[in-house]
Amino acid sequence: MLITVTRSGGFAGGEQEREIDTAGRRDAPQWEELAHRAVASTPDGYHYRITVDGRTVDLQDPYLSEDQQRLVRGVLGEGS
Repeated sequence: MLITVTRSGGFAGGEQEREIDTAGRRDAPQWEELAHRAVASTPDGYHYRITVDGRTVDLQDPYLSEDQQRLVRGVLGEGS
């Protein structure tokens, strides 16, 4: 199993990507079980892409901050 994690943003705005190939690893069952649980724990919610003056962020329910929720509801015409 190939597991890839990408992290971007932060103060410097950089991106870091690493992967683990579990093939042939003695700890493969633990990595694979963890990966399956991590992916399965993502709820089936809405995905959002917000762009402000050329800066874009991708978000997913239920992980929006209160300000992000208010912006989404306001722009989509769903009240405040």
